[in-house]
Amino acid sequence: MMPRPPTDPNVLVGHDTLDDAGVYRITPDLALIQTVDFFTPIVDDGYDFGQIAAANALSDVYAMGGTPKTALNLVCWPPEGLDNEILGAILTGGADKAHEAGCALIGGHSIQDEELKYGLAVTGTAHPDRIVTNAAAQVGDQLFLTKPLGTGVLTTALKRGERSAGEIDAAVAAMKALNGPAIEVALEFGVTAATDITGFGLGGHAVQLADASGVTLEFEATELPLFPDAQELALAGFIPAGGETNQRYYGPRVGVASSVAEGLVQMVFDPQTSGGLLLALPVEDTDSVVAALQAAGCEAARWVGRVVVRDEPAVELK
Repeated sequence: MMPRPPTDPNVLVGHDTLDDAGVYRITPDLALIQTVDFFTPIVDDGYDFGQIAAANALSDVYAMGGTPKTALNLVCWPPEGLDNEILGAILTGGADKAHEAGCALIGGHSIQDEELKYGLAVTGTAHPDRIVTNAAAQVGDQLFLTKPLGTGVLTTALKRGERSAGEIDAAVAAMKALNGPAIEVALEFGVTAATDITGFGLGGHAVQLADASGVTLEFEATELPLFPDAQELALAGFIPAGGETNQRYYGPRVGVASSVAEGLVQMVFDPQTSGGLLLALPVEDTDSVVAALQAAGCEAARWVGRVVVRDEPAVELK
């Protein structure tokens, strides 16, 4: 059963479009953006995990065009079996990442749980008239992706001992990177719609954006940025359970040309942690956008496709 939709007129973004965060208007010039995200460790180093989890939660506010202001820790901690120094490293990683974002970490809550989990509840702000949603992409917009795909496959390979921590350094660095610089560039270019790529993979989040906007997204498969070895690992069977679920659920909504390699299809459904932003921008000069994103620190940013007239399937991979 779906929850009852809010009737308060100050709710500017609720759950009906499956957007990245909720938005509530406080005054004519101020809206609150609220989100929460936490999960189990995907890397071995506690400090890195804390940074990744915090960057992942903060990303939802950036995807809405907002500025993170405050955050609360969410911790699930086993009653035995883990050293409290690990918890300290995780919390320090989260605090340092929040500080980097200019976001005040003002408290939190912890419970006992057999499985370690960590993340943040984040509140951000934006002008009500300048909220970026997943529901306003326009035909003719160009699509950009700001981080490579493949973190799900790479962290699965790490858990299974096929890759060492050092061998996935590039993915860890990308997951720790904030999406703030990317949305600042996007706002300068008049972004019409955005979403961050996380658990549903590029395919799932693209379907959500296409449905919310009433358009179809057309991707050029060979333009998609990927982490090294990710395709090969996917073909070798290092596919997380979430990737299989994504392909089963969203696969019927994603048309795949016969020329697209199977490994690349797996990348489109690979669940990401603290992934990049998918941006729809009303521009013709795509090179200028890519250059601006890369200059802002999004070195892997690429033009990846376009928004076209609504058709089925909702997303095309060519």
